[in-house]
Amino acid sequence: MSTATITAADINKLRQATGAGMMDCRKALTETNGDFEAAIDWLRKQGQKVAAKRSDREAKEGVIIARTSADNKVGFVVCISCETDFVSKNADFVAFATSIADAAVSNNVKSVEELNEVTINGAKVADMINDKLAAIGEKIGVAKFERIEAPYVASYIHGANRMGVLVGLSAEAPEAGKDVAMQIAAMNPLAVDANSIPSDTIERERAIVLETMKADPKMAGKPEEMVAKIAEGKLNAFFKENTLLAQAFVKDGSLTVEAYLKSAGNVTVTEFKRVALG
Repeated sequence: MSTATITAADINKLRQATGAGMMDCRKALTETNGDFEAAIDWLRKQGQKVAAKRSDREAKEGVIIARTSADNKVGFVVCISCETDFVSKNADFVAFATSIADAAVSNNVKSVEELNEVTINGAKVADMINDKLAAIGEKIGVAKFERIEAPYVASYIHGANRMGVLVGLSAEAPEAGKDVAMQIAAMNPLAVDANSIPSDTIERERAIVLETMKADPKMAGKPEEMVAKIAEGKLNAFFKENTLLAQAFVKDGSLTVEAYLKSAGNVTVTEFKRVALG
C-alpha cells in the first residue's frame, strides 16, 4: 500500500476546516494516509474539539481590527471570520477578535501561522479559536492578516469592523495618515501610483481599451498613431482613477492625494493595505 504525500496545502485545508493545530492536522493526515474525512474523525477520536464537516461552509462575516505599534512604525490588520452577522456583531466576539489583534501587535507577528502560535494568558491563539469554534458552532478562523512597516503607519477601521486600512507614510503625519486611510477605504485604489500596478494588469487594461476602440465606429479609418495616442490617454485616465496618489482627494476635489500630502508636510505614501469582508 502506497503512502500518500501530505502537502502543506492539505494540512492548511484541514486546519481551516477543523480549527485543530498544524502539527495535529499533519499527524491526522499521516495516520489516515491523506483521507480528509477520516482525518477529521481521527482528530475527534483524539478528543479534539473540532467542527467536523464544516469545510463546505463559507465564513463571509467576521470582525476586522486594524492596529499599530506604540511607535506607529508597524501596522497590522487581522480579520477573524465567522459565518453569521449575529456572531460578528456580538460584543464578546468583537472583544475576542480584538485580543488576537492586540497579540499580533505585542508579539510583532509576521504571518498567520506565527499568529496562531502566539499565546494569550497561557493559551495559544489556535487553541482559543478552536475553543470558540466549538462553543459557538460556527466556522471561524484568522481569515486575513496584513502587516506593513514604514516611518509612520496610520490605521483606520470603517463600518463597524467591516473594513480595516493601513497606510504607511514617509514621515510622521497623523492627520494626513487618517485622511488618506479614509480615502483608501472610500475609493479602493489598486496601487499607490502607476509604477506600483503590476504589468499584467496594465497590459490587460490596455488590451481592453484597444478592443473597445476597435468596436467604436468613430475610430474607423483613424490613423494608427492617433488611435495609439487616444488609447494611452484612456489608460492614463485609468491610472488617475485607480492609483491613490493620482486620485482626487475626497475632502478637496481641487487637489490630488499627492498634492494634499505635499501640503500636509511634504510626505508621501510608501505602502497601504485595505482589508474588507466579503
